[in-house]
Amino acid sequence: MRAKPKEQPSAALAQALQDSRRDTLATFALHEASSLARAQPASADHNPPRWELGHVDWFQAHWTTRNPQCARGAAADPEAPRRPPLRAGADALYDSSRVASTLRARLPLPPAEALHGDLAAQLALTLQALNEAAPDDAGLYFFRLALLHEDMHHEAALWLAHSRGLPVADARWQPAPLAGARTPLPMESGTYRLGGAPDGGFAFDNELAGEDVALPACDIDSRAVSWSEFLPFVEAGGYRDERWWMGEGRPWWQARQPQGPAGLRREGGAWWRWLWGAWRPLDVREAACHLNRHEARAWCAWAGRRLPSEAEWEAAVQAHPAAFDWGAVWEWTDSGFRPYPGFAPHPYRDYSAPWFGARAVLRGGSFGTQPRLHHVRYRNFFAPERQDVFAGFRSCAVRPALR
Repeated sequence: MRAKPKEQPSAALAQALQDSRRDTLATFALHEASSLARAQPASADHNPPRWELGHVDWFQAHWTTRNPQCARGAAADPEAPRRPPLRAGADALYDSSRVASTLRARLPLPPAEALHGDLAAQLALTLQALNEAAPDDAGLYFFRLALLHEDMHHEAALWLAHSRGLPVADARWQPAPLAGARTPLPMESGTYRLGGAPDGGFAFDNELAGEDVALPACDIDSRAVSWSEFLPFVEAGGYRDERWWMGEGRPWWQARQPQGPAGLRREGGAWWRWLWGAWRPLDVREAACHLNRHEARAWCAWAGRRLPSEAEWEAAVQAHPAAFDWGAVWEWTDSGFRPYPGFAPHPYRDYSAPWFGARAVLRGGSFGTQPRLHHVRYRNFFAPERQDVFAGFRSCAVRPALR
C-alpha cells in the first residue's frame, strides 16, 4: 500500500494481503503442477518455488506477529529477539540473510501440503494482529512491507514461470500493445526533487531522504521502445556489430556472442516470441522485453540515442503525468544504484544497502507487476546482464535540447 488510504487503511491492507496471497498460491500451483517442480531453477537468479513460498510466509511472520517491536515501524530494532515460529526450524530454512542462495535447493523443505497449512495459519494470525494494530504509518509499516515483499516475490515467480515455459493464462499478467507513437517530451533545465518522504503511507528506505538534482534540458521518449522500433537494429546485424557494444556491455557481448534478443526467433519472414510455454506471433506494438541493459545501450548507440538517468525518468513522469506512458516493462536507466544523501537503512537491512554500487536502477513496473507496486519513486535494481526480468527501456536525445 504505497499511498495512504483515506478511509479504513487497516481494512484495505487486510484485503490486499489476502488478494496477494491468492496470486502467490495460484502461480505456485503452476510450478507444482509442472514436471520441473523439483528441478533446479532455470536460472541462478531464481530460488526453488517451494523455498520461495516458505520464505514469503517466514518473512511475513518475522516482521509482524513474531516481531515484538512491530508497532514501532521503521524505528524498530531489527535485532530484537523474535517469538518462536509456527514451524520449528523455520529460521534455518527461510531466512534469506543467513541461508545462502546456493544452498536453498538442497534444504529439507516441507512438502507443498504442509506449506499451504503454514501459510493459512500465519495469514490468519497476521490479519488478527493487523486488526489490533494502530492504524497509523508506524503501526502499519511492517504489514505494508510484508505485502509488497510478497508482491515482489510473485513477480519473480512469474519470471521463473516464463523461463520454465509454464502456461500462465491470467489476463492480468499478459503484455499489451503500447499506446500511441513514441514522441519526444521536452524537459526544461532546472532543479528537480528526486525521492523524498511521502505524504503518509509507505516508502522504501532507498527512496529516502531524497535529493534535489540539477538537470540540463533534454527530450525523453513518451513511452518505452517497442519491438517495431527495436527489431530494425536486430535485422541490421546489430547483435554482430561490435561498434554498438561498448563499456560494460563489451565483455558480456564477447562472452555470450548473442544472435538476437532472448526468446525471439524469425521464421518465414515473421517474428515469433516464446511466452508462457508457447511460440506466438510477435505483436511488434508491444514494448521490447527481456532485454538487459547492455542490449538497451547497444540499441541506443545504433539509434543515436541514450538511456535516461533515473533522475530524468522521475522528473519526466512528474512533469508530464498525462503524456509519460509507463508500466509496460521495467525500464533500464543509465544510473547505478546508490543511496540518496542522508540515507538511513530501515529494519530490513538487506533490502537496499548490500546492493549499492553493484546494480543498475530500473524504473516503472511491468505487465507482471502488481499495480500497487507501480509508483513514480519506486527504484528497482538488478545486475545489468539480467534478461529474465520483464525489462525494456526508453531513450533520450543524445544532446541537450536547446530551450
